[in-house]
Amino acid sequence: MLKEINLQLSLLAEGAIQEKLDGELQKIFSNIHDPNTSATAKRVTTIKLEFKPDENRQVVTVSSDFTTKLAPVEGVSTTVLTGRDINTGKVEAKELKSSVPGQTYIDPEDGQVKTDTGEPVDVIEKEEAKQQQIIDLQKKRG
Repeated sequence: MLKEINLQLSLLAEGAIQEKLDGELQKIFSNIHDPNTSATAKRVTTIKLEFKPDENRQVVTVSSDFTTKLAPVEGVSTTVLTGRDINTGKVEAKELKSSVPGQTYIDPEDGQVKTDTGEPVDVIEKEEAKQQQIIDLQKKRG
């Protein structure tokens, strides 16, 4: 009969249990350093050891199971402007890039003045100018 219990977690199953624990710890610490997760949320890993003895109670099979709960990735929100195009009647939706609907802003990436949905103002003004050309009817007659 055995005089003491001499089982070291790091040595069980030829170190495989410790290896699995190390993998779960890697997941936890990667999750902690992920800027898309809450910094202070708890992370949990549970090691379940199951002992199944034989009928003589002398040979015991030890199985391990790991469960890890990580902090979820935090969601991101934005504002979308929507409406119908008065000329075509089609529904449109575009992300609001400025703080306020109808407000222009300077894009920090390229320094251009843009509409609230991120379209360059100078491009829109050129398109509108083409559509609103003045027609000289006197020249057309002659």
